[in-house]
Amino acid sequence: MLAESKRNLTCVKNVLVDGGYMGEPFRESVKTLISADVEVAKRNELHTFAVMPKRWVVERTFGWLDKCHRLWKNCERLVYSIRGMILLAFIRLLLKRS
Repeated sequence: MLAESKRNLTCVKNVLVDGGYMGEPFRESVKTLISADVEVAKRNELHTFAVMPKRWVVERTFGWLDKCHRLWKNCERLVYSIRGMILLAFIRLLLKRS
């Protein structure tokens, strides 16, 4: 199953993550598994509001997915099930905008 997952992620070149994933073991495991670079979108240390472009993309995407009731909490057993639900959520979003 790992080999099939790696095959599906061959086009991924860069992974944008939150500050909780900034450890070197995580970065090395992503590099080893799918040959992608990890980029951390850090928060502002001064606790003042500032729009951070790359972090905003991640937060906005999670906000869109949270509007779908089935994706609010991950209860799926298989990766394929959750992947399908995410694809359906984005198709729904695009159809509502057109």
